Amino acid sequence: GHNVVLISNHQTEADPIIISLLLEKTNPHIAENMIFVAGDRVITDPLCKPFSMGRNLLCVYSKKHMYDIPELAEMKRKANTRSLKEMALLLRGGSKIVWIAASGGRDRPDPFTEEWYPALFDSSSVDNMRRLIEHSGTPGHVYPLALLCYDIMPPPRQVEKEIGEKRIITFHGAGLSIAPQISFPEIAAACEESEAKDVYSQALYKSVSEQYNVLKSAIHGKQGLEASTAGVSLSQPWN
Repeated sequence: GHNVVLISNHQTEADPIIISLLLEKTNPHIAENMIFVAGDRVITDPLCKPFSMGRNLLCVYSKKHMYDIPELAEMKRKANTRSLKEMALLLRGGSKIVWIAASGGRDRPDPFTEEWYPALFDSSSVDNMRRLIEHSGTPGHVYPLALLCYDIMPPPRQVEKEIGEKRIITFHGAGLSIAPQISFPEIAAACEESEAKDVYSQALYKSVSEQYNVLKSAIHGKQGLEASTAGVSLSQPWN
């Protein structure tokens, strides 16, 4: 009956289906019923649409692209308001699991080292989701989730405004990790009220980054299950 929000990094437009495939063996109910907060490319880009079919999606226009076409900004704001209202309605019913990319876009590699890492979280996006579950009238929990799958369909190195970016699709290992929930009241009790929102977002980001590094050792470092740590225990449920 409780609600769960998964605050995550974001690597490819196929993330929702990759997450569902990784979960379908051990948690088919979660795989089928998870709700994904998705960007507008999932409904405007012809290549994204097949990856989105069969997923439960709520479309939100990213702040990064809100003013790409100034005359569409008002339409985008109204669409986001409708999505937030729908989200509030869903959470009021309880028993929902919602995935959201807190950076507002896909991860990109460091331009100098070429190393991939989770993009920094937008604390206002994290806080919006926290307040939505707080005001739903149903108990809610926030968990940090890390995803590594960029090689399957990497985004362009820079953020692009135009629809129709070049795609390179390959076969590659992917990984998913989730850490224990992080409590906002506990964070807020330990710092100034004005800082709580940012400190909370940073705590979630730190957890996602730590989990991501373990997944990187397992997949790219070819350590497999031996990459497990005291905090992140990896498994391969399809075996």
